Formats: sequence, structure tokens, C-alpha cells
Amino acid sequence: MEAQKNLNAITEVKELGVPKMMTLGLQHAFTMFGATVLVPIITGLDISVSLLLAGVGTLIFHFITKGKVPAFLGSSFAFIAPMLAVAASHGLEYARGGIVVAGLIYLVLAGLMKIFGTDRVIKYFPPVVTGPIIIVIGLKLAPVAIDMASANWLLALIAFSIVTIVSVFAKGFLKVIPVIIGLIGTYIIAIIMGEVDFTAVKDAEFIGIPAFEFAKFNLSAILTVAPIALATMVEHVGDVIAIGATVDKDFLEEPGLPRTLMGDGIATAVSAFFGGPANTTYSENTGVLALTRAWDPLIMRIAAVFAIVLGLIPKLGGLISTIPVSIIGGISIILFGMIASIGARTLVEHKVDFNKSRNLIITATIVVLGLGGATLPINIGEISVSIEGMALAAIAGIFLNIVLPE
Repeated sequence: MEAQKNLNAITEVKELGVPKMMTLGLQHAFTMFGATVLVPIITGLDISVSLLLAGVGTLIFHFITKGKVPAFLGSSFAFIAPMLAVAASHGLEYARGGIVVAGLIYLVLAGLMKIFGTDRVIKYFPPVVTGPIIIVIGLKLAPVAIDMASANWLLALIAFSIVTIVSVFAKGFLKVIPVIIGLIGTYIIAIIMGEVDFTAVKDAEFIGIPAFEFAKFNLSAILTVAPIALATMVEHVGDVIAIGATVDKDFLEEPGLPRTLMGDGIATAVSAFFGGPANTTYSENTGVLALTRAWDPLIMRIAAVFAIVLGLIPKLGGLISTIPVSIIGGISIILFGMIASIGARTLVEHKVDFNKSRNLIITATIVVLGLGGATLPINIGEISVSIEGMALAAIAGIFLNIVLPE
């Protein structure tokens, strides 16, 4: 069965040759760029530092996970609110210190799983829980795609159409690079329409060393930022499950959840220590995996090298930043929908019986809490933590799966 699923997938990208390998890596670099630079724009972090450390963090993750997980680690949105709060009271460097500690919390959990076994964790994520979680990951991003596309619906529609046509009708190698063809094709049209502003390219330097800054540590800042790791670790599990469902592999077993947690945690700690944001596995790139069926993890490592180069050559970063956001939005409609579709496929392939009330209740709870913006505040002394979104939905789904009888 698995052999049939993998028949049309690209699992050994070296066989395609260097130019095609580079093209596939560049496609993922384009995909991660918008969200990765948005976090530093919002928080005030250096964009070049964030890009470079996203690339470094991705390479760290691949080294720790033995190069088996096709994931790209970009800037995490989960820490934005506490970062801004700490930045206002103590300074941004202390907020990053809290993120460093959050990354170390990942290592603690990874160590406990290594000691006591991951089976105790994995058994809490059956298809009736993981399917809806993956659906929520995709649908939660839907408003982001629509907001970007609404900046110019004509360009968004053109990008959407090109990607769709290439994905469905193209043959050979063109079929696995629909995103990059859609980006370049629509970008040329946008230039002709006068929708591209090249100011960022003119103002950027050709080569520049990013402005690295060391994190600083303060107990109050740590207690504000670090507990967010409790929520993002649950999201991490959901993302790893989603990537595994996309490429038909169980990454919770091999290389194992302890390794993926360790890779994410160290990448986050390194990024924050040297001036970047927290890192996280990117759903945008998971969508590209689903669309192109190019599953070789080497492609993500090539994308990581491109991210490092973008951090060292501001002129290239400035050029990519001139791509109208509506083009990204039009393509993201497909990519984010792909993720949700994978969740639905998980439910179908595992024959989850929705004639059973327990399965309906678990699925309904995960979807509504995940998409409805529910928040669970937890106050312990001076420590205030909020569990929300997908993390809260996953916890609720896991709990219901335990307490509701089969």
C-alpha cells in the first residue's frame, strides 16, 4: 500500500540533477519567506538575522533528526504576544532570553520521553484525534491566505490559476514546481501592471553581516515567555503528525518524537540567543510537500542554505520582499487547503466511524476550539499562561479520547 502511495513521489532528489534540486529548494525558500520575515517586522527583530537563523535552525533540526523529516523551521507566531509584553517592560533582548528557556523546556520533555518511552505519548494521538488536528492546522491558516489575497484579487486569482493548471496538466519536472512557476509568472505580470515597488531592492546592500545580538535573562521575563512552550510543544506534535501524514511515514516512531522535539527546541534556543525569534515547523512548506510530492528532506536543507544566503545578501532578500503579498495569498489558498485535506484523508484512510457519538464529539470539539479562538487562562501565583488555538483543541481532543468509552 505504502509503495503504491510513494510511486509518484520524489524521494531521491539527487537523481534529478543539481539544477532541479536547487529549483525545488528555492521553491520552499519562497514559500517560507513571507511568514518568516513577518514575525521580525511585528516584533522589531532584525529580518536578516531571522532569515539566517531560520536556515541554521532548519539544518540543526535535520542533523538531530538524522535527516529524515522533510521540515523547514521558520519564525514562530506563538510567542509574539508575550514577546511584545516583555519588550515593553524589560527590552526585546530579555524576551529572547525567555524564548531560549522555552527551547530548553523542549529538551526536558524530549529527555523524559527518551527515558520513559514515547509509546505513552503516541497512544494519545489516534486518527480520530490527529485527523481533526491536521484539519485545524490548515483551516486556521485560511484567514491568513484570504487576507493576503484580498490585497489584489486579480493577482491572487492569476497565481492561483497558474499553480492549479501546472499541478494538474503539466508533465515531467514542471509538475513538481508549480509554486515557483506561479510566483515567477504572476510576478512578471505584476511588474507589467505596475504593482511592484523596487525601493527595498535599491536601498538594500549587496552583502552585509546581520546584526546579531545576545539574549539577556530575567526571571520575570522568563516566567512570562517560557511557559508558552507548553502550548507550542503540543503544536509541534500536531505538525510532525501532519508532515508524516503528508509523506506517508510515522515520524513519531522514526526518528522519534524525542529527536524532533530536541531539534525544534535547540533550533529555537540558538535562534533566540543570537537575536532571532522562536523557530517552528512550517505548515506552509508542508502544503508544498502535499502539492508537489517532492518528499526528499534534502530539498528542505537546500532551502535552509538559501535562507542563510538571503540573510547574508540583503539585496536578494529585498528582491523577494517586492513580491506582492496577494500573489502569496493566491498560492496559499491551495497550500493551506492541502493541509486540511490531508487531515480529512487521515480520517478516511483509517476508517474512523462517525456513526459513533464519541468520534463525532471528539472531532467537533477539536475543530470548534481550534478555529473558534478559545482561550484557557491559567494563573499560578505571578505566572500567567494562556493555552489557546490548536494547543487547547489538541489537549481537549486527547482528554475526550481518554475519558469517552469506545
